[in-house]
Amino acid sequence: MDSLRKTSLVAGGFYLLTFVSIPTLTLYAPIREADYILGGTPDTPVVVGGVLEVIVALACIGTAIALHPVLKRQGEARALGFVAARVLEAAGIFIGVASILTLVALRRAGAEPDALVTGRTLVAFYDSVFLLSQALLPAVNALLLGSLLYQSRLVPRILPVLGLAGAPLLVASDLGTLFGAWDRLSPVAAVAALPIAVWEFSLGVYLVVKGFKPVTDGTVAPRPVQDATV
Repeated sequence: MDSLRKTSLVAGGFYLLTFVSIPTLTLYAPIREADYILGGTPDTPVVVGGVLEVIVALACIGTAIALHPVLKRQGEARALGFVAARVLEAAGIFIGVASILTLVALRRAGAEPDALVTGRTLVAFYDSVFLLSQALLPAVNALLLGSLLYQSRLVPRILPVLGLAGAPLLVASDLGTLFGAWDRLSPVAAVAALPIAVWEFSLGVYLVVKGFKPVTDGTVAPRPVQDATV
């Protein structure tokens, strides 16, 4: 197995690992209750959701590190930008998880009724950080990585097209959420996020199953030409 194939396996695996946080939509449901901080329901699902998000953050960094040696041959500035955006996304996830774990810690410490506002503030802070880290930055990542992969033909062009088309849709959805047109968990936001989700999942599967197309010195390797018969 050559180094390019190993890189595609690792990067694809990390991309697929970023989807382990899907259950957090259900696991974090209890924190939406106005009196969650006062206790009454198990907090184990919330802690598990936090652990899953930490895994996603580490996987985000992993995708950037794994892909950088290949991407920098196609466009060094954009490749570096992709690493920076991915690390920033991971940092935002860590901050969001910290707010959730703080909420759990206050709950376990026996918060009084006057802590209700604090609990709601921590949840609102998590939602705000999520909007920036796990909603806006994936659009930036799609533009940077999608343009590199489309230009280099390292993967079938239909894959980066999904990311490039989904990025503005996701940004529009984030702006709608920011200005109060709809909620972050609304069906509109879910539909708008679907193309980016499909792009990242499809890319992960392709890299694991097929791998990158061969490259030579940063350019796509030419296909062999058959000798003409006379």
